[in-house]
Amino acid sequence: MNIPFFDYKYTFISEEDDLLELIRDAGRRGAFIQQSDLENFEQELARFTGSAFAVGVANATDGLRMALMAGGIGPGDEVIFCSHTMVATASAIYFTGARPVPVEAGPDHLLDPVKAEAAITSRTRAILPTQLNGRTADMDAIAGFARKYGIQIYEDAAQALGSRFKGQMAGTFGEAACISFYPAKLLGCLGDGGAVLCRSEDIYQKLLLLRDHGRSSADGGDVERWGFNSRLDNIQASVLLYRLKKVDSIIERRRQVARIYRTRLANLEELVLPPGPDGDDEHFDVFQNYEIEAKRRDGLKDHLAQNGVGTLIQWGGKPVHQFRKLGFTQDLPATDRLFKHMLMLPMNMSIGDEELEYICDLIQDFYRS
Repeated sequence: MNIPFFDYKYTFISEEDDLLELIRDAGRRGAFIQQSDLENFEQELARFTGSAFAVGVANATDGLRMALMAGGIGPGDEVIFCSHTMVATASAIYFTGARPVPVEAGPDHLLDPVKAEAAITSRTRAILPTQLNGRTADMDAIAGFARKYGIQIYEDAAQALGSRFKGQMAGTFGEAACISFYPAKLLGCLGDGGAVLCRSEDIYQKLLLLRDHGRSSADGGDVERWGFNSRLDNIQASVLLYRLKKVDSIIERRRQVARIYRTRLANLEELVLPPGPDGDDEHFDVFQNYEIEAKRRDGLKDHLAQNGVGTLIQWGGKPVHQFRKLGFTQDLPATDRLFKHMLMLPMNMSIGDEELEYICDLIQDFYRS
């Protein structure tokens, strides 16, 4: 079999007629920038997540940077984040003028609350957990020390739309959060796209200004502050609104895939699997990715590739703190060890049960031989 890690063509071909009709409709209306489709999508996204407000932006990185700025993060501040994340998380902090402070990932591959609390200094203004792989961090622990030290919470929920911790959606635990609509995401568009969730009217109004050159929608579009050009275009919003109606079935299928992986691979002591979809009352995971830890990881990756199966090591195999040219000096041994073993197996809507069985057979054969 030939099973790519992610089949980008499938995301269009599987819905081609409907998507072309959406594009034609927007084009015939001349509805390209900040039209009703965007407003409708923002309202539906806020409703789905339980957030007070949602603001469509050009990408999640811009969204996170603007969220931090709207919340008052800036020069002289420190923001703690987990080093197991895309460099974009750190760059969003950096370009506010604040200092990004990476800390260890825990056994769940998410921010380690104990290590994060230990990294707090007098300059710490915020904690920024990445809700990774479709799982939400232990937000009780994070909120506990945030209240104790009087620091804000922001979330990089780029990979976590629909994920819940104790019934509450990822992206709704702090001042604001970003979500990514990159094509490979659970809810993807046909290019770059993102959104910011927030609970404060004040932050919401600032985000509306920041995404559109600082211009107000009232008073003839007067410029009220410095801003960016970071709007979610209307065609992408119409695609996302269409796909948001299917998101529950998308999540359920991903959980079915995770269930098959766990059933077939749980007996292998050489692997550490993510928590299953059925055994944790506190977490509801949506499995944006299926990230395992594997002994002889590189050999397993080569074995799968030789048999037509694509896999991926997140972030090119480097956590953020290893990018020394960016000025990071932290020593994070637990995260370093994790990155020697972690591997992502195919997890998407194009993969069928027969292909999953084939992948699991290959992994079983690799370790049994």
